[in-house]
Amino acid sequence: MQRIMLRAKIHRATVTQADLHYEGSCGIDEDLLDAADIREFEKIELYNVNNGQRFSTYAIRGKRGSGEISLNGAAARCAHLGDLLIICTYAPLTDEEAKSYVPKVVFVDDNNHITGMKTI
Repeated sequence: MQRIMLRAKIHRATVTQADLHYEGSCGIDEDLLDAADIREFEKIELYNVNNGQRFSTYAIRGKRGSGEISLNGAAARCAHLGDLLIICTYAPLTDEEAKSYVPKVVFVDDNNHITGMKTI
């Protein structure tokens, strides 16, 4: 049996840009992608802390050190500038793998710069 487990999350990132007319995706500062081990074009789940909306898209690289969290295409309708998001990835793990797996959590400040990391 496999279980879908949390693999990584960026906790309470602030939306910095939204472009309804851009090809759909979520631009994420490359520093944050590296810290959370999220790959470009990987599926991500996003949870809007401000309005409770949950949606999915894929990650694209944002400029390193920029603090960018940009919602593009249809995702731009799911949040306003300044809203807080929890950005997660999940992975299938066997029961044996799930017993010892520890997800990565990246914490950020109001400018989406890393303030800390931990494994749950």
